[in-house]
Amino acid sequence: MNNAGALVYVVDDDASAREGVARLIRSAGFMTKTFESGEEFLATLRPNKPSCLVLDVNLPGLNGLDLQEKLAKSRPQVPIIFLTGHGDIPMTVRAVKAGAANFLTKPVDDEALLHAIQHCVDSYVGDGIRSDQNVGNMIGESPALQAILRDIQVVAPTDAAVLIQGETGTGKELVARAIHESSSRRQRSFIMVNCAAIPGTLLESELFGHEKGAFTGAFAQKIGRFEQAHQGTLFLDEIGEIPLELQPKLLRALQQQEFERLGGNRTTHVDVRIVAATNRNLRQMVDEGKFRGDLYYRLHVFPITVPALRERREDIPLLTRFFTQRYARKMNRAIEEIPSTVLEALTRYNWPGNIRELQHLVERSVILSPGRVLQIAVPDAVPDSGSLRWTHPVSKDENPERERILDVLRLSGGIIGGAGGAAARLGLRRTTLQSRMKKLKIARQYQ
Repeated sequence: MNNAGALVYVVDDDASAREGVARLIRSAGFMTKTFESGEEFLATLRPNKPSCLVLDVNLPGLNGLDLQEKLAKSRPQVPIIFLTGHGDIPMTVRAVKAGAANFLTKPVDDEALLHAIQHCVDSYVGDGIRSDQNVGNMIGESPALQAILRDIQVVAPTDAAVLIQGETGTGKELVARAIHESSSRRQRSFIMVNCAAIPGTLLESELFGHEKGAFTGAFAQKIGRFEQAHQGTLFLDEIGEIPLELQPKLLRALQQQEFERLGGNRTTHVDVRIVAATNRNLRQMVDEGKFRGDLYYRLHVFPITVPALRERREDIPLLTRFFTQRYARKMNRAIEEIPSTVLEALTRYNWPGNIRELQHLVERSVILSPGRVLQIAVPDAVPDSGSLRWTHPVSKDENPERERILDVLRLSGGIIGGAGGAAARLGLRRTTLQSRMKKLKIARQYQ
């Protein structure tokens, strides 16, 4: 268990006991800060929210239970482990009813105290996601994510084209935005185009603009996304969906930084940094003649592959807490705890919809949780679709994208639209998913 960054406060008027507990806590890898009284604790500026508070009950002046009552009025609440020099059943009952996480009698068993602290750290939903766990809204401390962050730091200061690859829902747009925000162009526009969401017949006008009268319905001149992104960053999401006939013009715009609007003959010059993303195997598409090789190599200057959530399982508890914080604030819910058993079950699940699936599950769970503990229905490892079967005529290993869509369709029970539907889980519009299903020959069959 990686406890780096978890902060535990200790409040005890006995200096020997206080320092002994602090040494024990530090030996387990936690950070700690000590206080000799409740008054000192309240008077001290505490910029960092703790994961846990170890509190002596029998403090002089403001005792432990009185301090707990004062802290209960603040948000978010911090889990409290009470220490007492003698067994006091009424005091124990009062503390537990008030929300104490645990109540231990001195002399405290070292293993019992560390176990109680670890439980609080694992379950606590606090304010603080450390800055090194949150770069460009990318949350995590796994080696896989840290490698991505290092790549961003290396390539962002340059103007090199970046190709972000990865499954749907892994956070490719966040990577693109982080590259822009870490670059010298961060004061300029970040323009995004979802190439899969725009019909091929309209994509040229969307990218390059058009002149008045260029086609039926072109009643005025239109500025395209390339011009909008001048001196900034243009993010071409789902780059693999760009029609072959448009790819030569795109290649010229990337190489020469110039183009003509649709229906015009005046060359427009721009200064644009290109970041593209895809969940498809572009190299395979080149071999199959579905994507131009010269365009592929022009985009493939600095490739970044975003790992699937199942490849960074150690980030799942942190992501769960992050999304719980976000939606609890948004919905004004006082959710302060996530059971450790739930976090363990979420970590074991394979997440075919990746981070977006986890995000939607947490959002739904916050809505349905009436109290301070997050109530969450953990998905089964391999959900059964019941009577609804999704079929396709091609062998399973031919197209990973098809398999991901099928997995999520089974997970959603065959429902495409809505908050819990396959489209939302995959981070796609309903019409976009339906278009892909048609292209991949995925059909519904009821038995």
